[in-house]
Amino acid sequence: MRLRHIEVFHAIMQAGTISGAAQLLHISQPAVTKVLQHCELQLRMNLFDRVRGKLYPTPEAHRLFIEVDKLNRDLVGIRRLAANLRSGESELVRLVATPTLGAAVIPMAMTQWCKAFPQSHCSLATNHTREIVSALLLGEADLALSLQDPHHPGIKAEVLASGLMTALCPLGSPEAAESGPLSLEQIRTPLVGLAGDDPLAALVHSNAEALDTPLQSRITVQTYQLARALVEAGVGMTLVDPFTAASADRSRVCLRPLSPAVPVQLYLLTTASAPLAQTARRLVKYLGEAARKSLEGLNTA
Repeated sequence: MRLRHIEVFHAIMQAGTISGAAQLLHISQPAVTKVLQHCELQLRMNLFDRVRGKLYPTPEAHRLFIEVDKLNRDLVGIRRLAANLRSGESELVRLVATPTLGAAVIPMAMTQWCKAFPQSHCSLATNHTREIVSALLLGEADLALSLQDPHHPGIKAEVLASGLMTALCPLGSPEAAESGPLSLEQIRTPLVGLAGDDPLAALVHSNAEALDTPLQSRITVQTYQLARALVEAGVGMTLVDPFTAASADRSRVCLRPLSPAVPVQLYLLTTASAPLAQTARRLVKYLGEAARKSLEGLNTA
């Protein structure tokens, strides 16, 4: 039996008449009759006895209906699932990000995503890039955000946005008295530094050493958010990624890009072998838009 045969047979068994089946299927009565005749011709047996214009199911039809009813329920479920996949309803998207991006980029993107997919669910987590790669490879996450490209053969890295390392200078500091790019040689205020294993911090320190102006940190922290908070409290100045800089309180700090420039890229990380579902792809779109909007605000500050 073909799919259309199954639908028509099931509708007739439920409705008891050709006209009732036509109403259930939203097609004409002649169309129902034609499909039924073709079905019986294909099966080489009658499914209904015709008596004075009425249909009476044969014993074979009753036995066949038991299996057809199961199949019909499966078809309904498949159609419902397909509709959910198209609309993104009832899906779970698992997103992991480094702590910096979890605070600076994700909230704005999630606002748009929740409006677009009100019935979907998202699991959010923060971790360091090494752990993020493991989560993706183990199937514990669908997508991730990082400021590092892990260069792993099983991970696909796509640039969503690009910016520059930025100095956060407390108001009243010598560095805040001027605008424009800030060279490493001009830093006088005590630094709130990042731990030595941070790749961006390591790159800045490498540039400073090449200029024979090594940077000394009075306080060392693990996250850019904490460094920003300390600068806003007047503890010192710091050098952070552009997304953290964009979220800084402009009434407390002055923002200046570093010179020479230190490029920073926001990467979308996914497994190379697993395509993203529609809801996840839409979330990627919103994440990229949020990141670029954040940087636009930074550039116009």
